[in-house]
Amino acid sequence: MVELSLLNSRKNKLKFSIIVTLKKEVLDPQGKVVQNTLNNLGMGNLKDIRQGKYFEIEIDEIDQSLAEKKVTQMCEKLLVNLIIEDYKINKI
Repeated sequence: MVELSLLNSRKNKLKFSIIVTLKKEVLDPQGKVVQNTLNNLGMGNLKDIRQGKYFEIEIDEIDQSLAEKKVTQMCEKLLVNLIIEDYKINKI
């Protein structure tokens, strides 16, 4: 019975990845520092590096569209600064 309960709990969970990046028009000083450091280490063929954030969120939800809506709300209320950042949600 415990195994069935574990199996059902896995079925009810949806997992998403969220990639947050600075908008193209926003300067990325940390990305520039990484790029300059790599250039100094002999990797001078770099054109650009931009840094970002990555989240994985698992939701106890069967309905994928409802789960995506909840993840979007999480992004827009806390995880992403909508003024300077963009985000992309992927189901994994």
